[in-house]
Amino acid sequence: MSDYQYLAVSKENKIGYITLQHPPANALSQPIFLELDDVLDKLEHDEEVKVIVVHGEGRFFAAGADIKEFTTVDSGGAFQEMAERGQRVFDKMEAYPKPIIASIHGAALGGGLELAMACHIRFVGDNAKLGLPELQLGLVPGFAGTQRLPKLVGKSKATQMLLTSDPVTGKEAVALGLADASFDDESVLEETKALAAKIASKGAVAVRYALELIRLAGHSEADGASQEAKRFGDVSQTEDAKEGIDAFLNKRKPVFNDR
Repeated sequence: MSDYQYLAVSKENKIGYITLQHPPANALSQPIFLELDDVLDKLEHDEEVKVIVVHGEGRFFAAGADIKEFTTVDSGGAFQEMAERGQRVFDKMEAYPKPIIASIHGAALGGGLELAMACHIRFVGDNAKLGLPELQLGLVPGFAGTQRLPKLVGKSKATQMLLTSDPVTGKEAVALGLADASFDDESVLEETKALAAKIASKGAVAVRYALELIRLAGHSEADGASQEAKRFGDVSQTEDAKEGIDAFLNKRKPVFNDR
């Protein structure tokens, strides 16, 4: 895997790890978006990686966008381009054919929370802080935070969080549907790794189809159901499906080969 300035990338046991390394707060800059975009392209085609874990080095997951970078931008059009670049990367993550899990500790604020919301699953520390504080700077979120947050916590709670800039704790995030599970702050990454390993044990084709079908939920139910039936037929002919059925009937653990 290529070396990056702001990201550390590794893989082990079918799990790819993307670690933000931009001290002191892992603030998201435009160079980070370029590196993340490149990493996602590489890992998508890496057959040794079935699940991806995103986390931050140091005290935080990611405490926001790189505010210093804002002082180098001198027009509304340039700010818009910056936001659109970030949105493209996060849209790629949301539509990614492999599961992406965010392991959140310390804080996921502003762009950091927008990054986490683009992931498929979020595990979080009990005492982590999650929020969109952009209004404190006289700004609004730029990486589609206003669009994803209401889908996760509801329109009313999202409005409150945005207009007050008040963050929620990890435990509160789980209760709201913003995170999927919370753990002792020191245990979040290990719990995330365990979840990733469990998902990696499944057949890659079925996982990819499941993600594809989940993305259709909330659109036309008839179209989603029709596509589900099609993918059910498609996956039934894979080697993994035949292995899974045989393993079930013979009361043994299946061994999937992702074909």
